[in-house]
Amino acid sequence: MKTPLLLPLVLAAFLLLSQSATTPKGYAVGDVAENFTLKSVTGDFVSLSDFQDAKGVIVVFTCNHCPFAQLYEQRIIDLHKTYAPKGYPVVAINPNSPIVAPEDSFEKMQERAKVRHYPFAYLFDEHQTVYPKFGATRTPHVFLLDETRAVRYIGAIDNNAEAPGPTTQRYLENAIQSLMDGENPDPASTKSVGCTIKKAPRPAPSVTPPATEPVANSGNDPK
Repeated sequence: MKTPLLLPLVLAAFLLLSQSATTPKGYAVGDVAENFTLKSVTGDFVSLSDFQDAKGVIVVFTCNHCPFAQLYEQRIIDLHKTYAPKGYPVVAINPNSPIVAPEDSFEKMQERAKVRHYPFAYLFDEHQTVYPKFGATRTPHVFLLDETRAVRYIGAIDNNAEAPGPTTQRYLENAIQSLMDGENPDPASTKSVGCTIKKAPRPAPSVTPPATEPVANSGNDPK
């Protein structure tokens, strides 16, 4: 009889699907972002709450090694230089595990930030606790927060990973302008294009050795 054997498998699959369906996917447009504190390439710790006087915050999940992140690197620098004086600074976060991507180690982050003269905060999500809350999946992945730190735009910087041209749709800049004009960004979300975030491998489960039972004295052993 195979039916009784299938029942546990079906039940396990149902529970797995139920858990997947109820697992949070990260922030949606309109959600208020929680405060976080991460280590900066300067060695200091930076919190979202440190930007309390900003009109908004451009949170960008990016990294060193990803070719897409490299293509957008100068645009991220330019975004900060253009919009930080207007009250919308960039906060860049590296979500990748250096175990999987050695070029994204904290030391390599410091090197790149120095060489490229990053004008914005570049933070390390070392324990990979912040990016899941946002729901970031790729580098780069942008989340535009307003004055209350509510998420108002999620997605790509623009529609052209190559050098931007006259036909480039500047999604993020248009969203920022909408906030400055007191309007809702349209579109409020786009598909991010980039490398997948590199998760740290799970540690192997520890194996407890079986307990050994004491050997009974046969009576012939010397005392």
